[in-house]
Formats: sequence, structure tokens, C-alpha cells
Amino acid sequence: MPDTATAHFRDELDAIKEAGTYKEERVITSQQDADIEVASGDHVINFCANNYLGLANNAEVMQAAKDGVDEFGFGVASVRFICGTQTVHKQLEDELSAFHEKDDTILYNSAFDANTGFFESILGREDAIISDRLNHASIIDGVRLCKADRYVYDHSDMASLEEQLQDAQDARVRVIATDGVFSMDGDVAKLDEICDLAEQYDALVMVDECHATGFMGDGGRGASEAKGVLDRVDVITSTLGKALGGATGGFATGPQEIIDLLRQKSRPYLFSNAVAPMIANASLQVLRLLQSSDQRRAQLWDNATYFRNTLEARGFDLKPGNHPIIPIMLYDAKVSAQMADDLLDRGIYVISFSYPVVPKGEARIRVQMSAAHTRAHLDRALDAFTDVAEAHGVLS
Repeated sequence: MPDTATAHFRDELDAIKEAGTYKEERVITSQQDADIEVASGDHVINFCANNYLGLANNAEVMQAAKDGVDEFGFGVASVRFICGTQTVHKQLEDELSAFHEKDDTILYNSAFDANTGFFESILGREDAIISDRLNHASIIDGVRLCKADRYVYDHSDMASLEEQLQDAQDARVRVIATDGVFSMDGDVAKLDEICDLAEQYDALVMVDECHATGFMGDGGRGASEAKGVLDRVDVITSTLGKALGGATGGFATGPQEIIDLLRQKSRPYLFSNAVAPMIANASLQVLRLLQSSDQRRAQLWDNATYFRNTLEARGFDLKPGNHPIIPIMLYDAKVSAQMADDLLDRGIYVISFSYPVVPKGEARIRVQMSAAHTRAHLDRALDAFTDVAEAHGVLS
């Protein structure tokens, strides 16, 4: 690499470190769970994973993955339209469609791929995308890849959304795109009001349900179900890599015409190997578990309510919301990073989030609940948070 390039990259890395926003990757040496082992050999309580339902090391799910290897092999070794698609992939797509009450589903290697492949496949220069300002990076990147006109509405501001819809009325097709749950804040999109506006202005609604699938709504079908609009949301994208087992993989589900177009035109689908068959087989088992009992969902919500209420009572500044994501606002990136390190020393595994992941001046520690957490885990974490926060003088 040329010396000038090396110097430039090093300067940029030094600036990130000086700002207190450099992100270290911690190494864990155990299975993902509420209690994990890190490289030092210590056991810590994990409050960082998207393992909402505690299924990442569930014995039945892991056995289904092993059975998938035995029956279908390790991988397909190509893309589906070239080498063929295995029955396990079609079965998973069919069951995801039935679960979400949609016509059809298409599998991707990640929800990021599902989002980046969606917009350019179904929209052109004559069309319009109206996107929430705080949408996930994958939606933003997908919008950038598309030639449709782009409109951005202020976060969860329905007056702003309506104004953008009015401005987009000359478009052939209009799509409102939003996260179902915004991952940094844990707030839920106003999907009922969004659907009302979509019907008024003849627009489609696309919702990214990654932080809701499996545990929001009476049946675990996401924020769309929780808001009573599952039948009014046109397209749902989501992941197999969070509540639904925690491995990898994503999908889009919706009207037959849109899913057929994605199979024909979506580049992340057409040019990526199929999801590993063992993951598809394990995901089928996850869907069976979800529909056989709501115990895990109930435990998750009980944990989230207890943890949030106790933090508030102890004087922590929290983002308001009703979700297993609980952002503890610290504002200063260096303070937030130091507190995360101090908590790790106390056996509590959390991560500080700062710019550019969140806006400047809004640094936070994002705590994520899991159904795998016990009350003892929660109480130990609450006491550690309180002690560390008092030492840093951040309690109100």
C-alpha cells in the first residue's frame, strides 16, 4: 500500500480513537447465552445480544441444525436459480409466508441483503420512496441503490410523512419504508397511522421487522401485528439472526407479484449462495417452538418491564419506550465507553454506542433483554450499573 494511503488511514483511525468512538471487538469463547465466557476466562452476563428469546443455544434448535446437515449437506455451493433450490428452503419460505399471512417469501443470506435488494428490484425512475429519517443503514443503502425519487420524513412525524406523500403524488408507485422498531432507541413505528396515510395517498408500506419478529404481537409476528396492521402492511423484511435462533439469514415476505419480481431481479438473491440448509432446517424448528408456546415471549417482556422500571427508579436517564431494547443515555462518548469497560470488570457485558452509530452527543449504553436472563442476572446487573453510574456521577 502506498505510504500516503497508509498515513491517511492511520490518521483517520487515530481521530476515531481520540473521539472515543473506536469500536473494539470482544472475544467470547462459549455459546451465545445469558451467561457467556470471554477470552480472559471470566464469565459475564450478556446484555448485548439480539438473542431475545434465548434460542441461540436451544437444544432443539441446535439438533435441527445437525439434522439439516445430515439430510441436506453443508451448503448448496451456488445460487438457487443456477444449481436448484432444496426442499428445506421452499418449506421455510412457505412457513414464513403462512406465519406472516402473506402470499410468498424469499430467503436471503441476511436482512441487510433483503433490504438492499428490495428497492431497486421493484422501483424505477418513475417511482418514489418515502423513508423515515432514522431508518436502519440497510434501508438507507437500499434506497441509495435505487433510481426512484427519494423523500425523507422526520422520525415518526406523521405530518412530515403526509407532506412527503403529497410531494410524491406524481410518482407511478410510492413506497413508505420504515423500521418496525428502531434499534438504537427501541421505539416502535406508528404503523397504524402510517397505514392510514398509505391508504389515503395510495402508497405501499414496507416494514423492517428485525427487532420485532418472534416476540412482538400476540403471535410474535412483529410490530405490524402489535399495531394491528399485519394485513395492511404490504412487505415485511426481517431476519433469522435475532429472535429466530440468532444464526444468520433474512427474508422478505409479501404480495406474490413483488416476491416474484425479487426472484427475477434482486441482486443479493441472484448472486449469493443459498442460505445454509442447516440454518433453514433450524429456522423451521424455531417457528414450531414459537407457535407451540408463548412462554419465552412472556418471560422476555417480564424481564424488560422489571429492568426498565428499576433503572428509572434509581435515577437513570432512559429513552422512553416499551421494548426489550433499553437505551441508557449518557451523552458523552468517552464516559459511555469507560462505563462499559467498568461494567465488564464487574461481570456485565454491555457495549457503548456513539457516533456514527448514533448522532453526536447522544452516546448511550444499549441494554438488551433476553428470555434467557434470570431475575438473579437482572439484579446483579442493576446493582453493577448503579455502582458504576454513581462513580461517574451520571445519576439524576
